[in-house]
Order: sequence, then structure tokens, then C-alpha cells
Amino acid sequence: MPAPNPDLPPFDPARTTPVRRALISVSDKTNLIGNAKALHERGVELVSTGGTRKAIANAGIPVSDVASLTSYPEMMDGRVKTLHPAVHGGLLGDRDLESHVTAMAEHNILPIDLLVVNLYPFENTQKSGAGYEMCVENIDIGGPAMIRAAAKNHAHVAVCVENSDIDKVLADMDAHNNQVTGTTRQLLAAKAFSRTAAYDAAIGNYLTEQANDTVPAFRAQGGTLRQVMRYGENPHQSAAFYTDGSDRYGVATATQHQGKALSYNNINDTDAAYELVAEFGDASKGAAPAVAIIKHANPCGVASANDFITAYKNALACDPVSAFGGIVALNGPLDAKTAKEIVKVFTEVVIAPSADEEAIAVFAKKKNLRLLTTGGLPDPASPSLTFRNVAGGLLVQDRDNGHVAPEDLKVVTKRAPSQAEMADLLMAWKVAKHVKSNAIVYVKDGATAGVGAGQMSRLDSARIAARKALDAQEAAGWDEPKTKGCACASDAFFPFPDGMLSAAEAGATAIIQPGGSIRDDDVIKAADEAGLTMVFTGMRHFRH
Repeated sequence: MPAPNPDLPPFDPARTTPVRRALISVSDKTNLIGNAKALHERGVELVSTGGTRKAIANAGIPVSDVASLTSYPEMMDGRVKTLHPAVHGGLLGDRDLESHVTAMAEHNILPIDLLVVNLYPFENTQKSGAGYEMCVENIDIGGPAMIRAAAKNHAHVAVCVENSDIDKVLADMDAHNNQVTGTTRQLLAAKAFSRTAAYDAAIGNYLTEQANDTVPAFRAQGGTLRQVMRYGENPHQSAAFYTDGSDRYGVATATQHQGKALSYNNINDTDAAYELVAEFGDASKGAAPAVAIIKHANPCGVASANDFITAYKNALACDPVSAFGGIVALNGPLDAKTAKEIVKVFTEVVIAPSADEEAIAVFAKKKNLRLLTTGGLPDPASPSLTFRNVAGGLLVQDRDNGHVAPEDLKVVTKRAPSQAEMADLLMAWKVAKHVKSNAIVYVKDGATAGVGAGQMSRLDSARIAARKALDAQEAAGWDEPKTKGCACASDAFFPFPDGMLSAAEAGATAIIQPGGSIRDDDVIKAADEAGLTMVFTGMRHFRH
């Protein structure tokens, strides 16, 4: 580690430094000519590389080739062009240190005051599905090296990693006689280091995945700012939304057609709703229409039917009180008929793969309702990672993409499920996967009849779900709650018969649970005595 240098002055945010020479090397040439012209008009000497230099020169703007600094041509298909002391000395030389200034003069190293570089498009190349060799070829080496050099020397150098960053530099130059303030240089440096960190994270994660290393020694995660929130979960918490560059459909890929900006809680709940409804498949590709209504990241109603309006009504009937101010997710195109039904209840967000023009027009009358269309559904079976911060660390795990089919189930009671019971059992299991533990879900005829979430006792979750069913019965004026003859899913095993028997008291006739308790035999015996059918999945779905 270099020793501290007492000759270095403290960093002064108010100090301005001139911009006399700029090195520009960009893969994204958006507004390149306009930016180059603006710098030239302010007396800045331009130096550039390859296609960037050619584009600037073709526009009639004076520009030197980087080879004029290095005395070496570009080589190895452009892999080597800026990795040279003439470039890095110009970026790293500290103008306040006499020894640096002397070395630069002795070796004819010209100072570079502004660096404009955006990196080879590795993330987009990977996302496009390109092969391994093409992805590796799009790993930028010289770009990050120059960016980090300029950012380290931000006491004297301004660095732009996006073309729009030049606007900040130009504004400073116009306000300070062609000079840039320390505040601007520091902000640009912070952004530059964050950009290279996110870039390296994308590369590291890709190569880790390709090497099938599930527990790498170092784990990095990068993101790009999508939206600044008014606040987080609560008004005293600041928050922002970042996208990770993946191709998973959801809020990050969505187009917002109307309504005010999404809040932190809106995004969290909408993601929960969309991930749940995706379990039912894509209705535009033959799957049955399904609707999920979410409140505080838990489903308060889920249903599948022959059309979306029926599915929505059945989902709403499960818990119409909790659905007020909730999130509605559909697994297929939103139509006007369903939209007219949705707007009868105050709803924060509706998310679907697409929506027809008539549906969009229906929602246009509800200015505060947000409509999001994503272009597709997330694949619930696809592998990906989830991250959670803990004090001093980061928990990383595979996304819960587990699912079961009828052939995976083990009937453990004397009575086997009927065809109708089996359908409801499988649906209840899908929903339970997305309910906070401890989770109990009752399903009847393709719709949730009651949901018990997030309780410390599984018995309490069973009782709450039953209570919700009674409330729904009272609200709808039914003769009996929908739990009569329902299927019941438990996200983890019943440690005692009491929770299962509570479900039976509510009217459940079929139970689906992972099994695996040391008291499984007691639970199975109690199920047989109660005339229940019960199946084991061998898989649990804790969701904390």
C-alpha cells in the first residue's frame, strides 16, 4: 500500500479545475457528435480511439488519434490501444505533486482533464443469448482501467461513464470559465466506480454460473437506478428502485400506462402478486386465466377460471375487505370487461403481460390506479438468486422454483383424493408457496376460500384462514363458507394433529403438506379417523 503523502493538499469540493484535453472512447455513440462539438467549441482538445475517433472526424470536428499519445497503433483487434503510460499517466498524474509534474514532462505525458468512456456492452451481449466466446470478447479491459484511473484522480480529472454525464461537465464549464468544480468531479467519480463495480459483478456472476460454482468465494450484485422513491416502507426511510439487467419479466420490465409513481411497497407487493400468478402459466398460451390479489405481500384472494372476469370475482370473494387498496395480477391479457369489474374496488396497481386499448381506456378514468404491462410472465421454474441483508452480511439462496405434479404426491391416508380434490390440492399448494410462513391455504373449486399467513403457530394460521372464510360468507350472504369441502395446503409439516383437525373443522376434506414430522404417524392416524384424504409432497415452502 502506498505510504501517505504529506504533500497532498486536502480535497476541496469548491476547487475548480480546467478542462483542456478530453479523451473520448465510447461504444454507445448516442449524441457523440453533439457532445464532441460542444467540447470543441469550448476550446477542448479531443483525443479518441477507433470508431469513436472516425465518427468525430467524419463530422468535421478536429480530433487526434490516441496513437498520437502512445506512439503505438491499436493492436490485437482493438484489445490493446489505451493500456499505455501516456494514457494512464495523463489520467493519474497529480498536478499538485511536483514529482508527478516532473515525470510527466520528462516522458512527454500530456494531462487528460476529461475522460468520456462507456464500456463494451457485456450485459446486453449476455442478455441477447450470445455464446460464451462472444460474451467474453465483450469484456472491456481498457475502459474500466481508464475509468478507475480518472476516478481515483478526481481531484483533477472529470470522468463520464454515460453520455448524459457530459451535460454536468458542460454546465460547470459554462458557469466557471471552462472549469469543473470538485463537487461535480467527486459525484462523477463515485458514479464511475459504481459503474465498474456493477459491470464487474455482471461478468463475475456470468462466469460463476458458467463454471457451475454455486458458492463463490466472493459474491457481487450490481444494479442500475430505475426510480427514486418518495420514501421506503415508511416515510422516514429513503429508497430507490434498481434493475439488475436480467430478462425476468416483472415490474422491472413493465411499462406504466398511467397513475402516480410506484412506491417502495407498491413494487414489493406487485412483484409478489406477479410471481404468484405466474405459477398458473401463460393464459395467452393455453393456460387457464388466473388472478391474484395481494395485500402486504400476502395473497388475500387467488382464483383460476375459464375467463378473467370470473377469476377476478372469485378471487375477490375470498377476502373483499383486504382486497381494498390491493394489487391485482393477471396471467394473460387484460380485457375491458375485467377492467370494468376491477375499478369497482379501490386498487393500487394492476399488472398483466398486456392490456387491450379498451381496458386501458377504462383505467384512464381512475387517475390514481397504476396499470403495468410487462410483455411476458416470469418463469417460476427458472433458476435465479435472491438476496437478503443481515447485520454484517448477505444471505444468498436459489429462488424457490420448486413445484409438484400429481405423480410427485404420496397418498398417506386410506382415502385417496378425488379428481376435484386433487385439482384443488395442487392449486392450494401453488398459493401456499407465496404466503408468508406459517401458511395455511384453503381452496375450493379453483379459488381460495381462506388464507392464514405469517403466524407463529400453524394452528393459528388455520384458524385465521377459517375466520376469513366466515367473514367472506357473511359479506356475500352465502349459506355456508367456501371451506366446506375444500382442500387445505400447509407450507410445512403439521407437527401435531391439531392444525390439521382445525382445518377439518373448517370443512376441509383434503390435505396437502410436505410431511417429514416425527409425528407424521399421529397426524395420518388423525386424518384417517376424520375421514380426510392427505398427500405428502416431500417439499416445503417456507417464505419468511
